[in-house]
Amino acid sequence: MKVLVFATNNAHKAREIESILGPGFQIKTLRDIGCLEDIEETEPTLEGNALLKARYVKERYGYDCFSEDTGLEVTSLDGAPGVHTARYAGPGRDPDDNIQLLLKNLENKSDRSARFRTIIALLYDQQEVLLEGICQGSIATEKRGTGGFGYDPVFVPDGYDHTFAELGDEVKNEISHRARATAKLLEAIRGGAL
Repeated sequence: MKVLVFATNNAHKAREIESILGPGFQIKTLRDIGCLEDIEETEPTLEGNALLKARYVKERYGYDCFSEDTGLEVTSLDGAPGVHTARYAGPGRDPDDNIQLLLKNLENKSDRSARFRTIIALLYDQQEVLLEGICQGSIATEKRGTGGFGYDPVFVPDGYDHTFAELGDEVKNEISHRARATAKLLEAIRGGAL
């Protein structure tokens, strides 16, 4: 069993990644390694935030690890919420508030195209690797579905008529931005990176 430290305390993300990686991998979160502090995302880019979190774990706890940062980038909002995706409606990081603000900001917009973009920073030995996964789609006019988390109830991936929240974890874990970035992570691992 290969143990990987994922620099997050988001249980949804950890389970999603573990499911995508499949058997043979166990994901440990920050809490699992005794890192209870909140690693503040202060960088202006997804790449910067992913590296910041992974470097924090490597420097303070000594583990080879990976971290990710994900942004929802909406075309007609000039790429917003982007790096501020989790706290779009404020520091409370409330998913419902974020979705309501997003829908309000799109009320008079005809272009509802958007994309989810995930950046994974993988640190091992003295190397740093950045991996990217993108899922193109659009924003629905209202929340639909009960699955998933975050913006899943309003994000409709290209080629589908349902939101991530309606499609369910099995489909989402095959086509999502995180799935695509994680597939590259798995390639890096199998290629001897770890």
